[in-house]
Amino acid sequence: MGKLVSTLFVTLDGVYQAPGGREEDTRGGFEHGGWSFPYADDDFGRFVDEVFQRPAAFLLGRYTYDIFASFWPKVTDPSDPVASKLNTLPKYVVSSTLTAPEWDGTTVVRGDLAKEVTALKERTDGELQVHGSGALVRSLLALGLVDTLHLLTFPVVLGTGHRLFTEGAVPTAFRHTGGRTTSTGVAIHSYDLAGRPEYGTFGLPDNT
Repeated sequence: MGKLVSTLFVTLDGVYQAPGGREEDTRGGFEHGGWSFPYADDDFGRFVDEVFQRPAAFLLGRYTYDIFASFWPKVTDPSDPVASKLNTLPKYVVSSTLTAPEWDGTTVVRGDLAKEVTALKERTDGELQVHGSGALVRSLLALGLVDTLHLLTFPVVLGTGHRLFTEGAVPTAFRHTGGRTTSTGVAIHSYDLAGRPEYGTFGLPDNT
């Protein structure tokens, strides 16, 4: 059975919208697209290369899929570590409206999300990777289907935009499995899902 691994870029205030370009995602009048660009460095590149050494397949939300499909098929260099995997490995896109995807190797996922993604994990030998797709990741976390979350937090606050964790998110605990900081201050942390949070109360010390 495969592992479902999510990799997400977020700002300090939790925005994941349009990290890669000015016109990548302007929903809601978002004007801050491309906010991750100034922080790209060799450390960041090495981490991305490491992630793309491990996928067996990809699972994407519809909006992220459309962004990827408009760009990555045009990158034809077989030595490109990202394009070579995205263009050749199976891709699954969760959508109720997409009927005829043009990107080779794409299958549309419909119906019961929990049932369909569980089946995908069962027949995937390796990592089933989710990139971006914040709304989908929230749903998968709520269903307990995410095994590992790579969260890259960039040292910038935007004030507007789609946020990863919103009011009403299902309470979820994680176990920290590794971390590093790039030369530009991007905090890269990896977490495994650990179920629901535990709670307690700090009391006054007993001085008797």
